[in-house]
Amino acid sequence: MGKEELQKAVREAVQSVREKNPMAPSITNTVTINLVANAQLAVGGSAAMVYMPDEGEAMAQLGGAMYINMGTQMPIYAETLIRTARALREEGKTWVVDPVGIGVGGLRMSVLKSFREFKPGVVRGNASEIIALANLWGLESGVKNDGVRGVDATDSVDEAGAAAVSVARFTGGAVAVSGVRDLVTDGKVVVRCDGGSKFLPMITGAGCSLGGVVAVYACCASPFIAALTGTLVYNLAGERAEKKSEGPGSFQVHFLDELYKASAEEISVQSFSIEEE
Repeated sequence: MGKEELQKAVREAVQSVREKNPMAPSITNTVTINLVANAQLAVGGSAAMVYMPDEGEAMAQLGGAMYINMGTQMPIYAETLIRTARALREEGKTWVVDPVGIGVGGLRMSVLKSFREFKPGVVRGNASEIIALANLWGLESGVKNDGVRGVDATDSVDEAGAAAVSVARFTGGAVAVSGVRDLVTDGKVVVRCDGGSKFLPMITGAGCSLGGVVAVYACCASPFIAALTGTLVYNLAGERAEKKSEGPGSFQVHFLDELYKASAEEISVQSFSIEEE
């Protein structure tokens, strides 16, 4: 797929979301739940946040695509997340997972290991998280020891390239690696995306909310196009918001406004390059 085809697909994804207002439910980080929901609403989606196992299964049936974030784990989540992922797989629904905090605690690792069976449509994370997930699932990562430090990454996006391609090929979906220069791949094509803002790492939930937005686009587009569209709109909104901001506080307000204001055409022509894998 060439650049013009990708741009066309991105425009169609943005337009479809704004016309249909699809619901993309989330089981997400309690620290970032507000920003996740607000970002989903800003791009034209509908948000629904759940915690209980039966609610997760119900949303797997009702929603278009779903977002699962591993940020804050409580005992009930082990049952909720696995039952929800299984239901999504059975329903044939696309789901997005953010393996944030991978490597921290046995419960989190056990749940993430079980996700291998249910094959998420999109995996979105930082470089170290993607490498760690590939290693956990027994896939080729190119890096034996990841650089996960809590929720932060010490590996570069380039170092995570092999792991991202490997995970995407295994799931048949897409992987989005966030960093200074983002990477999105379906295991066949690698797209490098430019833009963003120095303030994005300074607001709690920037990456988490991106996962939620990708799920919104996944209601109306393929996993690869959804991951690419979400990344492009975040980079565009970040660039524009930074110009109006004095710091992280004002940036967050402007960032949500820019997510809302960005047109399909503006998002589709945000800077990116394509590499054949």
